[in-house]
Amino acid sequence: MKIVNLKDKKKSVYTVVSLFAGAGGLDMGFENQGFNAIWANDIDQDSCVTHSLWSDAEVIHGDISKIDFCEIPQSDVITGGFPCQGFSLAGPRKIDDKRNVLYRYFVKLVEEKQPYSFIAENVKGILTLGDGAIIEAIIEDFSDKGYNVFPNLVNAADYGVPQDRWRVIMVGFRKDLNITEFEFPKPFNKKVTLREALNGMSEPNPNDICNASFSSRYMSRNRRRGWEDVSYTIPAMSKQVALHPASPCMEKLGEDEWKFGNNGFTRRFSWQEAAVIQTFPRNMQFVGSLTSKYKQIGNAVPVKLAEVVAKEIKTLLDISLNKLNVKEKVEM
Repeated sequence: MKIVNLKDKKKSVYTVVSLFAGAGGLDMGFENQGFNAIWANDIDQDSCVTHSLWSDAEVIHGDISKIDFCEIPQSDVITGGFPCQGFSLAGPRKIDDKRNVLYRYFVKLVEEKQPYSFIAENVKGILTLGDGAIIEAIIEDFSDKGYNVFPNLVNAADYGVPQDRWRVIMVGFRKDLNITEFEFPKPFNKKVTLREALNGMSEPNPNDICNASFSSRYMSRNRRRGWEDVSYTIPAMSKQVALHPASPCMEKLGEDEWKFGNNGFTRRFSWQEAAVIQTFPRNMQFVGSLTSKYKQIGNAVPVKLAEVVAKEIKTLLDISLNKLNVKEKVEM
């Protein structure tokens, strides 16, 4: 285990290594707040190419379980959103289920590299798996590796993202930094509406819109919100992408049964519109098929939400490292 010396470590730029990086929404948010993303990894090739188009980081395509950790650079922060499908409902000790290999590699990298901080993003449901036993076990796991851990349930819509998107943002700080409290910033005073987010965007090319048939699952609930609302969550599956607000309102027929209105043209968000709702830049390039583009966008952490996290972490690291440097000088 290598621990970076805290002496004289107050920095103007903190470095970031990113696992399960995807197209880089989390990394972009950190970059926008002055961090330097130096290395990123994802198993999806299209995501890696997309990431490399905007980032100066070394982007490695491949399975994290097959990458030698010696090839991963030391960094101040490690980020990633590990999958949680394998976490058993039977109890916290099942956290080592073989299906959780990706989670275990995330923990292993944090343990080995000992960054100042780590950030893990996950779905809301992880808080209730095993009646809360799983999240408690995850916190204990990271605590045993030398970290104070703070899970936060947040809605991206409260932080400048024009969509309802509930996620758990887990923030950990190395215990020798003496950061014993972390409160997620208060929600912004105003939400960004679809009208504001999509203002000025031209009508997309039909080839940039998923035109697959609408399944019974899709028609089981309302899929349209208006111009003055925020969007529904942008999903990774193109067939489940919500309707553009110019589409006619859906009409309820019964429990779990809706139909499209007749007064206008019904269509899903284009991939470009979905990207803007995820707060990627309007000129952001995504590579791959239409399905792949939607997937990369839907799997990402919204850039604006990542910026909020990064800003808070930078502030706390600056304060903590400055205190430790002052103490070191006094003791000398």
